[in-house]
Amino acid sequence: MRARWKASTAASRHTILHACWNPRWDARRTGARVTALAPTRVDLADGTTLHARAVIDGRGPLAGAGLALGYQTFLGQEVRLAAPHGLTAPVIMDASVAQQGGYRFVYVLPFAPDRMLIEDTHYVDAAARDPARLRANIAAYAAARGWAIAEVLREEHGALPIVLAGDVDRYWANLAGQPCAGLRAGLFHFTTGYSLPHAVRLAGLVAGSARLDAPALYDAIRAVARAEWRAQGFFRLLNRMLFLAGSPDARWRVMERFYRLPAPLIARFYAGATTLPDKARILSGKPPVPVLQALDAARRIHPHQIRTSA
Repeated sequence: MRARWKASTAASRHTILHACWNPRWDARRTGARVTALAPTRVDLADGTTLHARAVIDGRGPLAGAGLALGYQTFLGQEVRLAAPHGLTAPVIMDASVAQQGGYRFVYVLPFAPDRMLIEDTHYVDAAARDPARLRANIAAYAAARGWAIAEVLREEHGALPIVLAGDVDRYWANLAGQPCAGLRAGLFHFTTGYSLPHAVRLAGLVAGSARLDAPALYDAIRAVARAEWRAQGFFRLLNRMLFLAGSPDARWRVMERFYRLPAPLIARFYAGATTLPDKARILSGKPPVPVLQALDAARRIHPHQIRTSA
């Protein structure tokens, strides 16, 4: 199977998986609310208890467990327009909009001449958001560009954690032996909040594990998460400068300066592969935030030093 997978193309992998899949393995439950979870069991709201050698928790960061967080909150609408939008390329980040108490930008993904995703995104101190305000932002953004929304096809929303500081060992001790994945495990890019590459690597780790019981997976995932924590110290530093230095409405200045840097550097940043010269380039030059506040933010490496601690 492994050799066939490596030799296959992306287009043929669905066929390979389908041929190897046993319907007896398919025990998916959608729309089921979890009331309690432990390393080897899950309790559902309907009274059902599921037992397994290992349960992997992917429900998001554990609040109040040794992390100080900011958040990237967003609401997006896929819309059908009354007329073609006229775009020839996506708008990845438009920060010319009113900031509304944090770094705010809009991105637009055109899917068809009259269909697009408009997403309103905010880097803010708290995960709470007002959906009505974000929907109004999207409507105003579209109207300002002459786009008449004929229909909202779907809507998405969420809040991604942005790590400022923390104690990784305390965090994992609070998980009390529970294997975790994704944001719960701290396996994501600490500045963007994105977790897909980490999820793929973790899936490979689990699939290749000699033991699939809860203690073994907990130890293996914790080791990966601790290594990731050490590797992302620079991102936590940048996050503190973004969130703690200067006023929230001026956070766009930090991002404006960053996106003027060379495209390869930005690509490495998003990939979590920032080099030492990249770090020097990011921090060099005239700072976009007050120097003393930036230095104060840099030294706040413990959660209790940051008011936005989750």
